[in-house]
Amino acid sequence: MTKNKKYVLCLVVALLVCFAFSTTAFAAGKGDVAGAIENTWNDASGQIKTVVNKVVFPAIDLILAVFFFAKLGLSYFDYRKSGQFEWAAPAILFACLVFTLTAPLYIWDVIGL
Repeated sequence: MTKNKKYVLCLVVALLVCFAFSTTAFAAGKGDVAGAIENTWNDASGQIKTVVNKVVFPAIDLILAVFFFAKLGLSYFDYRKSGQFEWAAPAILFACLVFTLTAPLYIWDVIGL
C-alpha cells in the first residue's frame, strides 16, 4: 500500500471507532438543556460532596501534614546550624493545614450545596 492509502485507512478506522463509541444526548421534553444539566447536577452533587469530604480533603491533609512536619524538622536543623529559626514556611504550611482540616465544615455553604 502506498503511504497515503495507509493514512486514509487509519483516519477512516479512527472515525468509525469514534462514531461507534459516541452517543447523542438529547434534552427531555422541549429541549430544555439547562434543566437537564441542572437535574444531573442535583443528582450528582451529593456523591461529589461525599467523595470530596472522604477522599480529597483527607489526602490533601495528609500531604500538608507530612510537608509541615518535614519543614519543621528542617527548620530546627537550620536553627541548630545558624542560630536563627525561620518561621515563615512552617507557619504557612500550618495555616494551610488548619484551613483544609476545617474546610469541610463551611466550604459547602460557601459553594451553595
